[in-house]
Amino acid sequence: MFGELLLFLPALLIAITVHEFAHAWAADRLGDPTPQLQGRLSLNPLKHLDPIGTLMLLFFRFGWGKPVEFDPYNLRHPRRDAALISLAGPGINLVLAAVLSLVLKFSPPSLFSVFLYPVILININLAIFNLLPVPPLDGAKILYGILPREWADEYNDFMGHYGTILLILLIIPIGDSSLAINLILPVINGITNLLL
Repeated sequence: MFGELLLFLPALLIAITVHEFAHAWAADRLGDPTPQLQGRLSLNPLKHLDPIGTLMLLFFRFGWGKPVEFDPYNLRHPRRDAALISLAGPGINLVLAAVLSLVLKFSPPSLFSVFLYPVILININLAIFNLLPVPPLDGAKILYGILPREWADEYNDFMGHYGTILLILLIIPIGDSSLAINLILPVINGITNLLL
């Protein structure tokens, strides 16, 4: 149990840090200096940890990082750019998982390999979970950015009223699983099998 925790926590820290850094980097590249002004354009994990989210991770293995704030008024194409900023987090998690799986494949077995495996798995899990189209997850902003304007506004209005309830229903454990796990597990397994 303790050994598992020693592998789990650093892997999670890496996944959250690169995820939030990618949001900050994308916002900065698209013209919004807000993340840089708030010190979020950094790979220092301490800049991206949310106190309550971190405690939840330690005790329940479910938590969150500190969300990266951006100002849509600084973006040239607010809806599209917000979707790109949101996509950057899960995107970098999947890229990191793919790169590390290549390293794992072409390096001899070692203690380093034992460490890489959970980093790859957690990056895949974090990416796919965040792509669920429910606020405050990244998938909600991505979907809002790609839907036709009228549908996007209706979706935003619906999620404004019911998004929190829907997210709670998705993550509440039912037996030894949850609706969210049942929805994303086939995708996670598919990507994991492809990379590992």
